[in-house]
Amino acid sequence: MIAGVARDLRAEAERANERRVLVLAGDRDHALDAAYDAIESLGVGDRDVTMVSTREGFRFDETRPRNADGLLGRTREAVVLDCHERFVPNALGRAVGAVDGGGLLILLTPALDEWPAVRDRFDDSLAVPPFGIDDVTGRFRKRLVSTLQTHPGIAVVALGDEAGDRLERDGLTGERTDQRDGPGESVDPPSAPPGATFPAAAYGACLTADQSRALRAFEGLADPGSAVVVESDRGRGKSSAAGLAAGSLALGGRDVLVTAPAFRNAAEVFARTRELIEAETDGDDESEHDDGEVDERDLRTPAGGRVRFLPPAAAAEVAAEADAVVVDEAAALPVRLLEGFLDAPAVAFCTTVHGYEGAGRGFAVRFRERLLDSHFSVRDIRLDEPIRYARNDPVEAWASRALLLDARPAVDTAVSGASVEDATYRALDPADLLADETLLGEAFGLLIAAHYRTEPNDLARLLDAPNLVARALVADGRVVAVALLAREGGLDAETRRGMYEGERVRGNMVPDVLTSQLRDEAAAEPRGLRTVRIATHHALRDAGFGSRLLDEVHAEFGDEMDYFSVGYGATPRLLRFWRRAGYRTVHLSTSRNDASGEYSAIMLRPETEAGQELLDRHAVAFRDRERDGLSDAHRDVDPDVVRGALRACSAPVPVDLTEIEWRSVVGASVGPGMYDTAPGAFRDLALAALIEGSDLDDRAERLLVRKVLQGRPWEEVAEELDFVSTSACMRALGDAFVPIVERYGTEFARKERERFINE
Repeated sequence: MIAGVARDLRAEAERANERRVLVLAGDRDHALDAAYDAIESLGVGDRDVTMVSTREGFRFDETRPRNADGLLGRTREAVVLDCHERFVPNALGRAVGAVDGGGLLILLTPALDEWPAVRDRFDDSLAVPPFGIDDVTGRFRKRLVSTLQTHPGIAVVALGDEAGDRLERDGLTGERTDQRDGPGESVDPPSAPPGATFPAAAYGACLTADQSRALRAFEGLADPGSAVVVESDRGRGKSSAAGLAAGSLALGGRDVLVTAPAFRNAAEVFARTRELIEAETDGDDESEHDDGEVDERDLRTPAGGRVRFLPPAAAAEVAAEADAVVVDEAAALPVRLLEGFLDAPAVAFCTTVHGYEGAGRGFAVRFRERLLDSHFSVRDIRLDEPIRYARNDPVEAWASRALLLDARPAVDTAVSGASVEDATYRALDPADLLADETLLGEAFGLLIAAHYRTEPNDLARLLDAPNLVARALVADGRVVAVALLAREGGLDAETRRGMYEGERVRGNMVPDVLTSQLRDEAAAEPRGLRTVRIATHHALRDAGFGSRLLDEVHAEFGDEMDYFSVGYGATPRLLRFWRRAGYRTVHLSTSRNDASGEYSAIMLRPETEAGQELLDRHAVAFRDRERDGLSDAHRDVDPDVVRGALRACSAPVPVDLTEIEWRSVVGASVGPGMYDTAPGAFRDLALAALIEGSDLDDRAERLLVRKVLQGRPWEEVAEELDFVSTSACMRALGDAFVPIVERYGTEFARKERERFINE
């Protein structure tokens, strides 16, 4: 029976150029055998099938659920996703995206009625101490099962034993079978537009008008200073268009550098590049090793052009040496790496939307602003026409609904008149979210739109994780601000001891850092509430909604918690926001966060004596670390981030200088002294001024950071801060210490100062 169901699904999928889903629900071993039967009935080669499972030993391409991002940029005729033992929502999104038009996604699940109650290794990751696995709910799977049982294009087979297998849904939609809705229906391929500089063959290889339009935009990469951003959902042909563009540039003699998270993600780019080069040169390219084997990562043309692949880190280092750079699956790369490509003469970023590709929305949320502020002339292209399957593919619609891949905040017009005073504070109880798709979609859509790392796994956490709570501001029935909060701490002595001795404890991010990294075994005893995400509707930003939401959270949970906390990629703006909300810095990471490209800050807001004691000891430790760390691990931190982090430190700085040191400081500020004679004294005073607040202007404070605290060379500091000369920079530093001496100087220092002023 299963072979017949699979063949029928495949036949309809091929006729309509769509995809179908086959659910094999029941015993795992039985399901694996049934999956083999289904695949064999399809007549597809083993190399065209990927098995995503915690088990090994299959004859197909294999990947583990947690490594399913390796499917990015790949297309398969069938993907089998084993949902037993470890069902990872992210893996489901990756698996759907990899299935080609006419293909099948085969899901192996427990019996659907029982699945929401099943607990597996993914659920174990949601059981954050002090909660246990029994505290994890099954709401995400309950919602997923509902979609599997009701959405078009999904067949369900209940696997039996003696009673045999039972077909519960055949998954057939009755769609037209005599014509294809997609690129296959095009009779005449797009032709080269007037004035096009790329070969006509490149435009002839385009399958949609969207692709042709994107290719025309890529022509700008021939000119230095041009940047192209191509966005699309999965299956719209952005990688193919990028490959045609790369090949066209190489045929013109240019060196094109291509990068992606892995070469397999860029396989489509190179496939289209090779086809175009071979078509235009009769296969006479020079991209071969000495033994005659073709190097698929380095394609060359008779004109001296080439298209080569390098991994992201290596590509960023040499971006300036290429004529143009193409970054595929840009959203999967860390922001700090994306910044390296701004050194290229011309650059294209291809990124997937509504798919949570890779690291999420780092490109859209953070890097986008940096690109627009750069010297590049930026052109944006959006591809909407599907390439690999029909526009109305039911599986795409199902995945978007099941994983909220297309969740969006309320439309601007629905919230534009909202005021902070009229907004209502409410809890987003998981049961309420499960019962109200609009509420769930708007709340989750805000998290997606406003933050750089929100993915299907987060939807499961929102609905099932016992340590998480969500709160929102609602105006006229629309979600206008949302906060995702995590309960942390309150751990027993044994757990705290294990954490201190190196054991990993899930969740509890702030207690873990304070305990394992900063060596405070008691840090996980107080109870904290961490803001994991906070987002305001983009039409209402800077109107006070975020602050109001935090105030409500503080009021609701203040009696339960010893402290509130937050950890985030530090920027000057965010540091100001959290400081004004009463949070104080206790840590700045020693390396950049891969997702945000920033140094991560941790801040606390105490509510009880235990919380205050926790803050006090870690504020002092942070102050003392930064005195020396700013010239070491934090030597390259942005000076405005340093200023913001220090200003939010609550530990006062003891200033205890010797008379010799005061002579040097006073002499450098109002006399003939020199900074180099007592750098430690200058460092103590600069640290005190930046933590306790100074009357200096922004440039003077940046000078304190760059020269005094980070120890940068005079010439470098003078150039960065736009001083006309090194000597002018030195004089400015002396001037900056005049009010600092007035504030912190001893009686001896004041007399020393008067000596020079009165002369």
